[in-house]
Amino acid sequence: VLRQIENSMLAVGWSTTRKLSHMSSRSCNIMSRRMFSTDDKAQYKRPANTIVKFVPQQEAWIVERMGKFHRTLNPGLNFLIPILDTIKYVQILKEIVIEIPSQQAITNDNVTLTLDGVLYIKIEDPYKASYGVEDPEFAVTQLAQTSTRSELGKLQLDQVFGERQILNSAIVHAINEASIAAWGIRCLRYEIRDIHMPEKVREAMQLMVEAERRKRARVLDSEGKRYAEVNVAEGEKRATVLQSEAVMTQSINRAKGEAEALLTIAQARAASIKAVSEALQSDNGNEAASLEVAQKYIDAFGKLAKESNTVLLPANTGDAASMVAQALAVYNKVGSSFQSKPTNTHTRNGDESSTSNS
Repeated sequence: VLRQIENSMLAVGWSTTRKLSHMSSRSCNIMSRRMFSTDDKAQYKRPANTIVKFVPQQEAWIVERMGKFHRTLNPGLNFLIPILDTIKYVQILKEIVIEIPSQQAITNDNVTLTLDGVLYIKIEDPYKASYGVEDPEFAVTQLAQTSTRSELGKLQLDQVFGERQILNSAIVHAINEASIAAWGIRCLRYEIRDIHMPEKVREAMQLMVEAERRKRARVLDSEGKRYAEVNVAEGEKRATVLQSEAVMTQSINRAKGEAEALLTIAQARAASIKAVSEALQSDNGNEAASLEVAQKYIDAFGKLAKESNTVLLPANTGDAASMVAQALAVYNKVGSSFQSKPTNTHTRNGDESSTSNS
């Protein structure tokens, strides 16, 4: 019954006074849908006073009594006094998305950009949103545009693309400083959607990008060549060092081998000399040595013709007996020399003793 009474009262045509001289048609439609009831039959009408009202969730209705603010109706069941109470405003407490139209802004380096964005707001205080400003959404939209131009003028063109998130945060902060305390509206986010620049600036930036890429390519190429040359030089240096170390090790090893060989030869010669001396001191040692010398003499005489073209031969070369006799003479001479040495030694010792005695 109450619903039928409400529809019948809405059909009577309770009109709303709105000042739309400074608003566009789009802003007016948004304003009407936001301020008035969500009922499809009365989307441009305020809810009528039917004594008993049910306020939907996430909505706040501002009630005036005799033209003065009386109270805010919260979601749920509410009672009104007919004729005296009037539902003046309906505020939506949900997050509202507002499309910021395209606008032109000048950067710090005098480049004109055309950009648009999306604004996300939420009404925190329905009373301030109703009485603090006539059209909250229109006011927030204008504030977003002016803040965007102000913040964009502080940045250069290259910073606009690299620091877009910082720019968005600065715009949100500027909007909240003006809208929260006075209008009861909080800006949650602001996102720059599209940024358009003049065609000449775009071409210049494209040339700069290409030049930068060519520069990087040349730098990388030069660095690659430098690293290659350094690696080759380092390899050659290391190869030379290793080669010299190998030669040094080889020379050291050869010297050690020769030294060990000489030492071995000397030890062998010393051992052979010791053995010869011991053999000479034994019985018939002198005769064996004499025979060995005679054999070497005959061998050396037999090799004279093989080592030189000029050979001095004795007159009796063809007489084998004389050759043997000569060898035996050599043997006897060597043997007599070995025998005479001890005698001379004893004589010398005797002379020295006699001299000492006298």
